[in-house]
Amino acid sequence: MTEKFVIVGKKKIEGEVFVSGSKNNAGPVIAATLLSKEPSVIENLPLVEDVLKMLKLLQSMGADVEWLGEKKVRINTEKVDPEKMDYSLVGQARVSVLLMGPLIYRFKKFKIPSPGGDKIGLRPISTHLEGFKKMGVEVYSNGAFYHFDGEKIKGGAEIVLSEFSVTATENLIMLAAGLEGKTVIKMAAAEPHVQDLGKMLNDMGAKISGIEAHTIEIEGNTKLKGVNHEIIPDYLEAGTLFVVGAVTPGILEIKNVTLNHLDSFLEKMEEIGVNFERGNNFLKVNFSENLKPTKIQALPYPGFPTDLLPIAIPLLTQAQGKSLIHDPLYENRLNFIHELRKMGADIEIVDPHRAFVFGKSPLSGIKISSLDIRAGASLIIASLMAEGESIIEDILQIDRGYEKIDEKLRNLGADIKRIKV
Repeated sequence: MTEKFVIVGKKKIEGEVFVSGSKNNAGPVIAATLLSKEPSVIENLPLVEDVLKMLKLLQSMGADVEWLGEKKVRINTEKVDPEKMDYSLVGQARVSVLLMGPLIYRFKKFKIPSPGGDKIGLRPISTHLEGFKKMGVEVYSNGAFYHFDGEKIKGGAEIVLSEFSVTATENLIMLAAGLEGKTVIKMAAAEPHVQDLGKMLNDMGAKISGIEAHTIEIEGNTKLKGVNHEIIPDYLEAGTLFVVGAVTPGILEIKNVTLNHLDSFLEKMEEIGVNFERGNNFLKVNFSENLKPTKIQALPYPGFPTDLLPIAIPLLTQAQGKSLIHDPLYENRLNFIHELRKMGADIEIVDPHRAFVFGKSPLSGIKISSLDIRAGASLIIASLMAEGESIIEDILQIDRGYEKIDEKLRNLGADIKRIKV
């Protein structure tokens, strides 16, 4: 059974809304519990499909997952056996790639299928694999599985990543955290969820420095311990709700926001002309009509987040003039623009990485389909702006990354229904 959203646009959306825990932070934090045989307690977990599947993956291997509250779990990985892994779950969640580093540390030899995830373009794990090899891990693939042999693994390597890969950085610092010696990772990603993983690993007994920059030094500890850790607020959800507030009538107050995680995003929103106020861990956004065109390029943190680029596109359809959007990372990131064009958006795809957005364009409700997490969120925003009724199909993609987004919006006045089909 699948589900769809039915949304009637042009409704007043106002009130207070709380940002959930970060999906992109929860994945590596759950994976890191494998680094110790002692139990860890994780708080503020977002109840989204990718996170729930990650927990099921650990359980399939023998981990004990005990819910201590609605969003709080105790995870004990003492009896984990990777040979018991439910391989079908790996293909359903890209976040499963983060099991590689911790499993190499704990078990040395194992196999895992290629991870699943969004359809936003080729997402090879070659950066992960090259990093593992620099640390002494033998890796080969027979097409269906990746096989790892870490019997000759060693700390003390110096690794220069071929790209600012978030998940490769996370995998490598998790592996290095349990090895003797100082491992150095250059060209490392520095996103907020990478920094928070470093904090968790330090609490477990590693010594990690430079995590806020792009060169990380890891002094490992072979006896990592269990910890209590709280997931950071999801700055991508905060950015999504921000744009909702900018394009719909009413005043929206977004609470539980770490503002400095959104520095580049908020700078760009000011440039466009969005009317908003910053507060102590909150943002207040007003409906903004006189918007200016701009150029947005996705860049590694602290640059404009690639996952907020699709979110900004509906906003730019209401700016007076021509805007340029550029995502150099994923060649299929902009495919969902065809869905926005069905709604009346005037957007020209220049090449797989760039598009011109011409405004101001009125949008109309129609049947559309979610291609990935952020594309689905973009279509929700467009539907809330549009005249008439929109139907968004394949919303499982949205549920993978946003916790009860329909319920949150409905509580703010949106006319959005979840329907089983």
